[in-house]
Amino acid sequence: MHLVMIMSALGLAWLLRSCWLSSTGNWTQRWQRSLLLFLVPPLLLFMTAFAVLCMGPKGQMIGLHADQFSYFLVLGCLVTSVLCALKLATEGFTALGQIRTYPQINLEDQSAYLLDSPMLYTAQIGFWQPSLVISQGLLQTLNAEQLEAVLTHEQAHYYYRDTFWFFWLGWVRRVTAWLPQTESLWQELLLLRELRADRWAASRVDALLLAESLLIVVHTPMMAAESFSAAFSCAAPRNRLEERIEALLSEPESPTASNTWTWSWVLLALLPLVAVPFHN
Repeated sequence: MHLVMIMSALGLAWLLRSCWLSSTGNWTQRWQRSLLLFLVPPLLLFMTAFAVLCMGPKGQMIGLHADQFSYFLVLGCLVTSVLCALKLATEGFTALGQIRTYPQINLEDQSAYLLDSPMLYTAQIGFWQPSLVISQGLLQTLNAEQLEAVLTHEQAHYYYRDTFWFFWLGWVRRVTAWLPQTESLWQELLLLRELRADRWAASRVDALLLAESLLIVVHTPMMAAESFSAAFSCAAPRNRLEERIEALLSEPESPTASNTWTWSWVLLALLPLVAVPFHN
């Protein structure tokens, strides 16, 4: 019986992920759709594994016997997922420890760690309370107005706690890399994260100045994993850069209320728990 539940959950998760085709709609619609399709299939698999663990390796349900193989299979998968989260967290804390050995400077009433490098780089790195890192090359290249625009963008990442939430989304990405569309959805979420930060910054500084600063530093590669960092610019496909520039230069989108009914899809992921009372 456990194996039937596992295979059904795998099939449904695969089907749901296959539904994502392209990015359409405004920011709110794209964010909700991408986040749901990114999270609901893994949550369905996790709830199935949790239900199997609750039912145990013995017993039966609707006349079908449970088997130990399925029980220990999901147990092994859950342990592997936890170990993956610990590995990511260790990498994050190691990077944060290294960053905090850099000299500190004050910029626009913000404390930042100075990276002695000619590269054009700035990012929030960490978890709930990330640290701002900025390179010497960026300070020497940008003028005062451009630097203010870049720092405001990084303040947006701090405001939305992007490093914390994308640490967990990055973990989901790692453990479900085998599902279809995982990387496409991940890249879409990264783009939407940057569009949100750009929009927040453009409400406080000149949008044209922000776009100009983005073009200057766009070719800088990432220096930390995207799972626990949020950089102003990183190596990205040309279409992602063009979309950010176009969004900055166009009229701001009118705020759109979130459709709470969309999140009712999360209830689908809880269906495996319904089977637990029928097990004996």
